[in-house]
Amino acid sequence: MRNIKLTIEYDGTSYKGWQIQQKRPEEIGTEKTIQGVIERVISGILQEEIRLIGAGRTDAGVHALGQVGNFKTKSKMPMAVMQRALNALLPKDIIIVDIEEAKPDFNSRFNARLKTYRYQILNRDYSTAFDRLYQNHVPYKLDAKLMAREARVLVGRRDFKSFQAADKKVRNSIRNIRRISVRKDGPIINIDLEANGFLYNMVRNIVGTLIEIGRGKLPPGSMKKILRVKDRTEAGPTAPAKGLCLLRVRY
Repeated sequence: MRNIKLTIEYDGTSYKGWQIQQKRPEEIGTEKTIQGVIERVISGILQEEIRLIGAGRTDAGVHALGQVGNFKTKSKMPMAVMQRALNALLPKDIIIVDIEEAKPDFNSRFNARLKTYRYQILNRDYSTAFDRLYQNHVPYKLDAKLMAREARVLVGRRDFKSFQAADKKVRNSIRNIRRISVRKDGPIINIDLEANGFLYNMVRNIVGTLIEIGRGKLPPGSMKKILRVKDRTEAGPTAPAKGLCLLRVRY
């Protein structure tokens, strides 16, 4: 069996996230997921049932420039031929940017060491006709320098329970954020986070809190307090999915 590693770029606007949803039989096929679409295309090309593993389970509407997936196959099809076939048959909002044969024990999810996400905010009075699907338009003035200072308290191994959305499973809320930056370039504010892993909606909840701080709805020092109390109701709202993009996964 060969173990094939894919690097995947996608526009998540039209999808219900990465992961195939568990459904009742009558609901099967009613919701598109990135994983489901790619699996169907690969299975058709290789004429065998394929199970694609993803590095991160991005939510509905979230995008990716560097998602990573892997699957096992008996096929001896050359990598270049497989990539061309995939990109010819996949929808135009999903692209395989790289393909390679990995070691037999490689697992794109469990071997991932660091994931980097970027959240992009358009901070001006009016929106944009071109990037409206990839930026969160915030019309009120944000203090990006204050947001950057507040974000620094999140760096390190912390309990992020205050930024954990309700989940079907009880999960350990300890994560290690290696790097977080808030940078303003004209009307664009980019918030980059790199960590060993993220909780459900964690990035969007952090961003929503930083926006509330940046607009003055929460006072300076709020991030430290919110982190300490471990209470989701103390943090800001969940920022819209469309501003979030998975940039890269490191192994």
